[in-house]
Amino acid sequence: MRSARPASPRSPRNGLAAVPTEAVASLDERERLLRVLAAATFLIFFQAYMVAPLIPRLSAVFHVSAQTIGLIVPAYMVPYGVSILFYGLLSDRIGRRRIMLASLLAFILLTAATATAQSASQLISWRPLTGIGASGDVPLALALMGELFPFEQRGRPLGWLFGAMAGGMAFGSTFGALVEPLIGWRGVFLGTSAVGACVLTLLLPYRHLLGDAPQTRTPESLSAVLTAYGALLSSWRGRRTYTYVFVNAIFHSGVFTWLGVYFSQRYGLGEVGIGLALLGYGVPGFVFGPFIGRAADRWGRRWLVPSGLAIGGVAAAALVPDVPLVLTAVAVTALSLGYDMTQPLLAGIVTALGGRRGGQAMGLNVFLLFTGFGLGSLIFGEA
Repeated sequence: MRSARPASPRSPRNGLAAVPTEAVASLDERERLLRVLAAATFLIFFQAYMVAPLIPRLSAVFHVSAQTIGLIVPAYMVPYGVSILFYGLLSDRIGRRRIMLASLLAFILLTAATATAQSASQLISWRPLTGIGASGDVPLALALMGELFPFEQRGRPLGWLFGAMAGGMAFGSTFGALVEPLIGWRGVFLGTSAVGACVLTLLLPYRHLLGDAPQTRTPESLSAVLTAYGALLSSWRGRRTYTYVFVNAIFHSGVFTWLGVYFSQRYGLGEVGIGLALLGYGVPGFVFGPFIGRAADRWGRRWLVPSGLAIGGVAAAALVPDVPLVLTAVAVTALSLGYDMTQPLLAGIVTALGGRRGGQAMGLNVFLLFTGFGLGSLIFGEA
């Protein structure tokens, strides 16, 4: 059994009291774990967002419409969101370690299996399986930050994780389109799976920090589970926070999913051009995510979140008129900044809502987030 290195009560990094001493070996290990989890988060979002810019290319490869092949986005996002509800409950009962390691392994295997698809229907069929398998890591990593860090210090680690999400969005949407002409769409999926195997190898030395199974394993009734969800939504703060998460996800996914088609039809761009046009998406969060988190810790979220909503709305409106391509690329970057100033900060609020049911609270958050992602791509695709 590893011994814990006690933190000084006056240390700005103190905040380990919420975690059993046998679960934490040192403050340095906590920071290294954060970086590995950020890498896993980056990769999962890279894989999720690399497909949307490929919609025009995959439409041509499989000889189907863009709307048909576009189903690969909600086919992944909605099952991802729904299964998170169950992973959140399981984590509260059997611990995070088993779920997070198994989920990352499933992500690796199913992402590789997607490369075997021979038709659009097969490709679409692999997506929900991958979504279900991959959905156990990111929400539980977010919930883990709620235990490793006190609320007043939580902005920075959440900023790292949401910055990794934004980076995955940025590099996935850009480099997925850029490398596809070189290695093919199958190579993109296989390469992502190989990198995932490397991340799993890096995570294994820190598995003792992920949390053991709780001491009590008494099964809860369905009514108790539903009552807990009702409790999360019973307060005005809870209802407002979760509503913002859901609506914001619909908006951002609806716009982003079809940006590849937008650039293809309006500006006649190919895969490389689309990738370059989307280069700014996710960059603000990837670069400034930790700083946005620190700003929230210092000045509060009440000013940053409304500002992010306003920036996102203005950026989306700027895509409507026929403007030069460079201005559209700037609008895409601003759209990403609007996301980065809202969802990470809302997640910080969610970590304070769950109490002892942190996994369930974060599970509901990410369920609404990814269900919103899926619905947004469907709704905007029909527009």
